[in-house]
Amino acid sequence: MAGKLAVVGAGLMGSGIAQVSAQAGWDVVLRDVTDAALARGMDGIRTSYGRFVAKGKLEEADADTALSRITTTTDLDAVADADIVVEAVFEKLDVKHEIFRALDKLVRDDAVLASNTSAIPITKIAAVTERPDRVVGTHFFSPVPMMRLCELVRGYKTSDETLATARRFAESVGKTCIVVNRDVAGFVTTRLISALVVEAVKLHESGVASAEDIDIACQLGFGHAMGPLATADLTGVDILLHAAGNIYAESQDEKFAPPELMRRMVDAGDIGRKSGQGFYEH
Repeated sequence: MAGKLAVVGAGLMGSGIAQVSAQAGWDVVLRDVTDAALARGMDGIRTSYGRFVAKGKLEEADADTALSRITTTTDLDAVADADIVVEAVFEKLDVKHEIFRALDKLVRDDAVLASNTSAIPITKIAAVTERPDRVVGTHFFSPVPMMRLCELVRGYKTSDETLATARRFAESVGKTCIVVNRDVAGFVTTRLISALVVEAVKLHESGVASAEDIDIACQLGFGHAMGPLATADLTGVDILLHAAGNIYAESQDEKFAPPELMRRMVDAGDIGRKSGQGFYEH
């Protein structure tokens, strides 16, 4: 299905989506607001391709070809001729609204606008456009080159055609899709992991069990590859705090109410692997 893809946001998720898409034959334009952000994104892509080459999972010539398919820009107008645009910026509705208002005026009438949001309802994002039927959620998972799942989210007005196009795109880059047919905040996966992490934090916060024992219980009792608190450190305590907070604000369901410990950890900068300290020292 390969064609022209634009990715807005060159962070970990955006660069990962660009990487797997270019490797699958898509021509990719990667856009961010600064050259420094784009340079970091491209450095990450090169490093990731290099690891695959070193492990014999990708030929060096194929890695070079994939890299040649990615162009970078700070100019949002570069999305104008894309078949699909994937937004992968910070999880704040006002930020996404600003981008989607601009995209709505720039892209072709037949283009699909997708958001990589993990918790914000697609209907809310699409509401600022004049084409809500062409807006869909494509929730990839980090690290994108390794994680096989893509959660497709149908907004209230997302058309069958748009959903089908999003599925073809995700499958073309090697992902297995699930479909979220009702646009609830947090969809399927973020609701499940947020509820588990929130309860795990509450158990740890109240002294019921240590972080290590809670994680071991989930690994050995449920067969999880990684416990919920180790997952929070990997994903970012701040990211999961924000996701749980978004779901709680939308649903008012107490099981998503962020525990005080998570809020204080974020206040202190103990947000997991990226800071060197979270529920564990890294």
